[in-house]
Amino acid sequence: TVVASTAISFFFYSRGKASHLQARMAQAQRDAAEARLKLLEVQLEPHMLFNTLANLRVLIATDPPRAQAMLDHLIAYLRATLGGARATLHPLADEFARLNDYLALMAVRMGPRLGYQLELPDALRAVPVPPLLLQPLVENAIRHGLEPQVAGGHISVRASTRPGPDGGTLLVLQVQNTGAGLPTPAPPPGSAGQGFGLAQVRERLATWHGAQGTLELIATNAENTCACITFPLKLATP
Repeated sequence: TVVASTAISFFFYSRGKASHLQARMAQAQRDAAEARLKLLEVQLEPHMLFNTLANLRVLIATDPPRAQAMLDHLIAYLRATLGGARATLHPLADEFARLNDYLALMAVRMGPRLGYQLELPDALRAVPVPPLLLQPLVENAIRHGLEPQVAGGHISVRASTRPGPDGGTLLVLQVQNTGAGLPTPAPPPGSAGQGFGLAQVRERLATWHGAQGTLELIATNAENTCACITFPLKLATP
């Protein structure tokens, strides 16, 4: 009886300890993923700021009133972006608000050459997403789609859903632009033509969603390009 009791006690002790270690390992993996997302975000912020400051430097010499307006938008953007500790995730509504601030900055520099539209359904406003997920795609659209064209172009950012292959629901985020289309043939993912921003978006998706998070560049026609992000829809917890 003593031996049996000892064996049973040891069995349950071992199983409890194993469960505890598994929970610790899962927590460590989540912490590592969050730290990686933070690092990627820190890399993205200076990339955007350096580009904006370079544009501001040119405007100061060529168009001081527009430079002043751009500086005002930049201050507002920084106040919203840096005003407090940043979480690993934030509502999709906040992501769209940042995009609106950023596009307002770019509209000061580009004037009528940049038109834009943001479409976010009310039902998706609270969906959690990693910060700065869409901005690199918008930057890429401006740099490679609109800026090479004398007439500029238009950018639209949309959020929607569609059924997933496993019966679940996918969140679909699209950044579509007119202007210069994709080169033919399109460069493969990870090549030099794909740029810093696209590589970072793919890495952030892989960190948070694994193989379920995808980014595709689609040439809808010779003058229209769509960057499409999809990943499983996860509603915010109350």
